[in-house]
Amino acid sequence: MNDKTYRIESDSMGELQVPESALWAAQTQRAVNNFPISGLTMPRAFIKALGLIKYACAGANSELGLMKSIAAIAIQRTALDVASGKYDDQFPVDVFQTGSGTSSNMNTNEVISKIASADSGTKIHPNDHVNMGQSSNDVIPTAVHVSAAIEISEKLLPALRHLHSVITQKADELSDVVKTGRTHLMDAMPVTMGQELNAWASQIQHGIERIEASMPRLLGLAQGGTAVGTGINAHPKFGAKVATILGDQTGLAFKPADNYFEALATQDTAVEISGQLRALAVSLLSLIHI
Repeated sequence: MNDKTYRIESDSMGELQVPESALWAAQTQRAVNNFPISGLTMPRAFIKALGLIKYACAGANSELGLMKSIAAIAIQRTALDVASGKYDDQFPVDVFQTGSGTSSNMNTNEVISKIASADSGTKIHPNDHVNMGQSSNDVIPTAVHVSAAIEISEKLLPALRHLHSVITQKADELSDVVKTGRTHLMDAMPVTMGQELNAWASQIQHGIERIEASMPRLLGLAQGGTAVGTGINAHPKFGAKVATILGDQTGLAFKPADNYFEALATQDTAVEISGQLRALAVSLLSLIHI
């Protein structure tokens, strides 16, 4: 954004200049100023997840009687626009930022606050309303899980199932075609193309099964744990309602994490999913080099 005109925004640390056309406010601008590291911003899937989370949180707070409907509706409307990609240019925070992702969380809060306030004609505060019952410490781990779950469910698994189907069909078509088997970089005994292709299909199927086996843990969300896992400043039913609303919006069976303290303190499930994806990548590379 190359604005030559600025407005003054302020927070507890003082005033600073923000580009006039920016929809973010002081805390986002501080992150931009303090972390000009890579020039890489958060990926589309992650911003989509943040929008969906803010949508669900506003809905949960409204259902629990903690937020007026006018504010909740305005937040939800804007949050869905954020999730759709309408405001991606308003998320300038570098991927290398504060450790808990506070900058991205506040970037989301500030953008939604400004748009929702203008659209509703009422003051919607980034912390008191958009971030109600939340902390960066539970929003960001939740966004990691939500973004990965959506990408896996909507893109990766359908693509793998299609690949498995096509290879299996081709194996049937070529079941009588004989070729030379190879071992130790030398010609060996004969095999059929059907046998070889069915081996590939088996690799793909096992990759699907490994990922599917990890999905139940990926669907467990940190949301509701707030700052340290105790759920302080959030309604006891908040996390469950957020998971339900996210499930209704995405078609995925999200649920509260079994243990909020673990969900905030570790990224074990993300590491598990990463391992499954690595196994799949190695499997696919072996197909390419056969």
